[in-house]
Amino acid sequence: MPNRFVLDSIPILRRGNTGDWVGSFQGHKGAVWSARLSRDATISVTGSADFTAKVWNNLTGQPTVTLEHGHVVRVVDISEDGRYVLTGGLEKKIRIFDLQSTSATTAIRTLEGSENDVKAALLDGEHGLVFCGDGKTLRVWDLRTSSQATTRDFDADITSLRFSWDKKFIVITAGKTVYFFDAVTAALVKQFETSIAVSSASLHPSGSKFVCGGTTDFWVRTYDWATGTEQELYKGHHGPIHCVSYSPDGHLYATGSEDGTVRLWQTTPGVAYGLWEKQPVGDEGSTV
Repeated sequence: MPNRFVLDSIPILRRGNTGDWVGSFQGHKGAVWSARLSRDATISVTGSADFTAKVWNNLTGQPTVTLEHGHVVRVVDISEDGRYVLTGGLEKKIRIFDLQSTSATTAIRTLEGSENDVKAALLDGEHGLVFCGDGKTLRVWDLRTSSQATTRDFDADITSLRFSWDKKFIVITAGKTVYFFDAVTAALVKQFETSIAVSSASLHPSGSKFVCGGTTDFWVRTYDWATGTEQELYKGHHGPIHCVSYSPDGHLYATGSEDGTVRLWQTTPGVAYGLWEKQPVGDEGSTV
């Protein structure tokens, strides 16, 4: 699930295909604004209003590293190999930590230059790049030199950044627009206008459709990636939707809302999968 917050300070780990509770991580003393799961699901990273980021062992539920900061940590990310952690927040800085270092609590890179609080950022460990949403500006940093490689301006504040599951695209939302950029060249591939203020979007692993949610209504929308035509419209939340994400296998997508719930939606209602394995599901029962 993309970065969002847990106001009770206790992140919860659940099974992706059923939503079943796996465990709760206790240790933060403030609201958890961001959480990321490693590719192999053995490590979690969380960023909190208690001025720390924590790295967790998902098998034991215990924190392995606590990263102290000078202000609220709003965004975290972790490299695919689980070695490097990115943090950003109200200090207007991005830090990179090496979990395999003997001094894992000391940042190996500190990237300065953001003019706004850092609320959206991505770490591309393979290519040594960091992408940061700084208000209406996308900043791309080269970790080899700790310098900005390029910037790109948008018409509205950037609300989310994420990679597609194959890491071919960077999916960016700003205002009512969803953008798809080439993850290596940073060239714009496509952009689609929607009818809502989009807070988050996710591309289906097949590349055939994308889902988005927003803050101006409580509906979940899916769109055709080739044409941008709205395909589906679902309601179930009772508050603004702040984050959406397809599962790696594409069978479902999750949405997180200000109403305090995370909902799981079937990509194809009626298919036996997860919670729906032993019961027939029609259009009215395609969410949990």
